[in-house]
Formats: sequence, C-alpha cells, structure tokens
Amino acid sequence: MKDSYSVTTYSVQNILGLIDSGDIAIPEIQRPFVWDSTKVRDLIDSLYHGYPTGYLITWKNPDVKIKGGGTAEGKTVLIDGQQRITALMASLSGLPILNDDYESKRIKIAFDPQYDGEDTPFAVLTPVIDKNPKWISDISELFKPGFNSWSFVNDYIAANPDCDPSAVNASITDLLAIATRQLGCIVINADCTIDEVTDIFIRINSKGAVLSQADFAMSKIAADEVHGGSMLRKAIDYYCHLAVKPEFWATVSQNDPEFMASEYAPKAEWLKNDKDDIYDPDYNDVLRVAFMHEFGRGKLADLVALLSGRDFETRDYKSEIADESFERLHDSVLRFMSKDNFQDFVLALRSAGFVSPSIIYSKGAVNFAYNLYLTLRKDPKIESTEVKRWVQRWYVMSVLTGRYSGSSESVMDRDIRRISEQGFLKVYDEIVAARLSDTFWHVELPQRLDTTSTRTGAWLVYVAAQVQGAANTLFSKGVKVSDVVATIGDIHHIFPRNYLKKELNAPQGVYNQVANYAYLEKRINIKIADRRPGDYFTEARDACLSGAAYFGDISTADELARNLADNCIPNGIYEMGASDFEDFLAQRRRLMAKKIEMYFKSL
Repeated sequence: MKDSYSVTTYSVQNILGLIDSGDIAIPEIQRPFVWDSTKVRDLIDSLYHGYPTGYLITWKNPDVKIKGGGTAEGKTVLIDGQQRITALMASLSGLPILNDDYESKRIKIAFDPQYDGEDTPFAVLTPVIDKNPKWISDISELFKPGFNSWSFVNDYIAANPDCDPSAVNASITDLLAIATRQLGCIVINADCTIDEVTDIFIRINSKGAVLSQADFAMSKIAADEVHGGSMLRKAIDYYCHLAVKPEFWATVSQNDPEFMASEYAPKAEWLKNDKDDIYDPDYNDVLRVAFMHEFGRGKLADLVALLSGRDFETRDYKSEIADESFERLHDSVLRFMSKDNFQDFVLALRSAGFVSPSIIYSKGAVNFAYNLYLTLRKDPKIESTEVKRWVQRWYVMSVLTGRYSGSSESVMDRDIRRISEQGFLKVYDEIVAARLSDTFWHVELPQRLDTTSTRTGAWLVYVAAQVQGAANTLFSKGVKVSDVVATIGDIHHIFPRNYLKKELNAPQGVYNQVANYAYLEKRINIKIADRRPGDYFTEARDACLSGAAYFGDISTADELARNLADNCIPNGIYEMGASDFEDFLAQRRRLMAKKIEMYFKSL
C-alpha cells in the first residue's frame, strides 16, 4: 500500500490552472453544489489565515492501448476535494455554480480589509454589504489576470478616507497570498484497483466518509471526452432530479439547449408529468440497474474497470473494450430511462400491491427487480405477457427473505451471473424451493412477524397482500387499506396501547408488535378508544346481527366475518382480554403468514 500513492503540494493558483487546462478533471463541477455559501466563506477564511484545509485526492486513469499500437494517456481525476475546489473556483475565479435546480448562480464572498476582530473579515455578499464602501464586494475581482493592486488600494483609500492605508494594504496583500497557499494532494497510482483506492480514501478521510463505487463510475463517465461521457452523466443526473421534481423540466428546457438537442431529452421529457413516487431512482440506482442488465454483473467496480478498458483476462487496458463498454452502458441507460419500460415496471409493483413508497422495501430489491424486468423482456424463453408476474414473484421473494438488504452487491452479482449462465426459470425454481419451503411459510415467516418494526419485509408484504386483495380497513366497508396505507396515523393497536399498559404494565416492545397492528379509520379508532378487544369486537358483532348502530359501518354478520378474515383477526377475538394477548399474537402471526403465502402463490 505504501507504494500505491505519493504526496505532493500544489498552490491554489496552480491547481486551479491545472483544472482550467483539463490536466485534472473535476467531474463534480457539472453537478449541484452542496455546500452553502457560509461554508465557502469559511474555506476562504482558513486559507487567508494559513490553516490546513485537508488533502485533495487524485487518481490517474490507466493508460489505454490503442488499436494499431501506441497508448492514450489516462486523465487524472479528482476523486476527493471536489467541493473545496468548486468553492475556490466560485469564490476566486468568479465561476458560476449549479444550485439544487441546476440553475447557474454566483457565490460572491466579500472582504473587509479594515477588520480588526477575532472572527472573520469575510462575509457572503448581501445588498447591505454591497452598498458599504468599507467592504470589497467580490474578492474574485482581485484574482483576475492583470489585477493592479496599487491602483485598487488607492481607490479603496479614496472611498474610505478614515482608514489606515498601511493596514489596508497589508490586508489586501494577505488576501492575494491565498493564491500561493499550498494544498496537500495525494496522488494515487494508476495501477491501483478501485478497492485499494477506496481503502486509501477511507483511511485518509478523517470524517469517515464513504466513497461509493457509483461515485467512481459517475466520475469516470463525466471525465470521458471521447464517448460523450459528460452528456451521459448529465442525462442520468437530470433524469433522477426529474423523477423527484417534475417541475424541473421547465428549468432544463429553458436553460440547457445542448441537452435539449441531445438524444436523451426525449427519453426524460415524460417525467415532467410524472407524479408517481413508488420508485424515484438516484444515480446509483440507474448505474446499478443498467450495468446488471447489460453486462450481467453486479459489482460497480467492474463497470469502472470496463469503462477504463480493462481486459480481465490479460489484465491490461484496451481502447476497444472502453469503446464497447461505453456504447453498451449508453444503450442500457436509455432502456432504463424509457417511459414504456419504467412505467410498465412500476405498474408491476403497483399491481402486486406495492402502491405507496411507505411499503417499498429496499432500493436494492427494487433495483434488482427492474434489472430483471429489462432482462426478461429480452428472454425468448419468457412469454412477454408473463414478464411482470415473474418480476412480482422475484421482488416479493427478495423482500420476504431480505435477499438484497444490507451489503447486497455480492448477492446481486451472484444472482445475475447465475441467471445469465443457467437461465431465469431454473434459477428461480432453485431459489424458491430452497428459501420458500413449507418450513419457511409455517415456522420462519411467523417468527419474522415477531417484531415491532414496520420496515420488516414480512409486514410490508402482508400489507401489499391486503392491498392486492382489495381488503377494507377494519370495521369498514368503504375505505380500503390501499386508501390509507401511506398514513401511519391510520394504524390501530387491536389490543389498545393504553389498555395493555394499564392491565399488563406492557412496555413499548410488547404493545407495538406488528401482529397487533391493523389499518383503521381514525374516526373508528377514536370511538374504540382504550377498550378491551373482546368488548368492542362483541359490540360490532351484536350490532351487525341486530341492525343497531355502532362505531363501524359494516352492517351484516357475513360482511363482518369477511372483514375480520381480510385483516387476519383470530376467531376467538370476541372473548379475548389482556391475559390472551400473547396467544392472540401467536394466532395472528400464523394467519398473516398464511395470507402472505396464499398471496405469493397467486402471483
């Protein structure tokens, strides 16, 4: 590891020059700037006072063999320090940055050369400061080529006749010295693997930040000047931003004619009218799905290697591999962005009962499911009319078993390789037989429902099963679970919380069991209050038999029986009190597990 990198220093002026000339690529300059203006001011203040500002980290992309002989030198990419460098470019070079809506904005840092306090002579420019002759409104003016310090100081003194000329001159001299301040730079060798680069990054970064493989891939894409990487990177960013904020399309269409003239604009335009929030991908999701689908691999480190031209057999780098890899990634990203593909996939989730982001499990499970959808669309062994059903089954299986939770990249890699080598149907049958056995349905699944977490896969699939089965909320015949699933306030304790606390002195971990939850209208929940379950369920049954009014709106005994079955309420609920709570939970978990099993097998 000690020979994997070297440490050097650059002056602020030199490193900005290297970036301006393209010798060092800073791909993040194309993306929204996440620092606020105050943080920019603080960086400039640290440089002014000579305080350390942390290391920059660069990594030289490997040299690539060109067809016919010769090599192309890899570009040096800034992989850590983008925000600091962007802040310097904004404040000292006067370059605009992109805000959260990808609008071009200036950050102006003002300087008070007469300041004599213990805080900072710098401030983010405001209209009040701009009108005060004591302040230099924009320090970038002093760092422009040809700046004349003598005439500037004289003009300042003329505008501030009461100032101390020597103190003002000294302060401006100190300000200009920022250009010569040294920045430490760790230069990682080109032959380091991504894992080695990541390890170096984590060890050096005192904040313990994570450098993801998606970050590497996006940096690699954006820094590429041969294969249209910059526009591809922009398309991915725009697409993800539009998925969350459809109104952003107005900004894109008005301010980015280059993008609007590209092949990507028609693929992204449909999102301007999209209100669905079931699956709002970020750039990690887009890259992961596109890569898995097209390359049959699950580890994004392999994508970075392929985009660099890596030949995994000969272990060198070839231009034709980079050419092919960029072309394939480009095509796969377009397939990801396709309105027909994306909406049809989301419809598969919705029709399986996953109608709200509140019951979507993990992005990993959704990403693999979308990859599977795109892959099966091209599989001649799968009928086109069956693709969505297979995707639904796989998604539910992965959610129930937690297949892609946590560190799932290796599992994804293994699954996609097996599917590619053996065919989907064989792999599906093997995994379902191994994971969703009778033991799973009758023993493991009820145990998974022994939890207080509403983010567990078993609970989320149970809710989806209710939605898909068009179940009504408890004691209601007009309000369905699908109508209230996004509202956490409509989850009711079947054995009321205060009742259990009073009768059993029950702690939160007892009364908040998911097997004690059911969706219920607030008006009904209020009327039930803290009553014994046997009492209020009996009241509902007797009212349905006699036609009397009560807290619910189900009017017949048959309707009530169907409603209780839809909500997995045990038959003995009419006699149950506090002493029956543990038995109630055990019975309900089995009923919920049975409902989930029947739901899965019906997909």
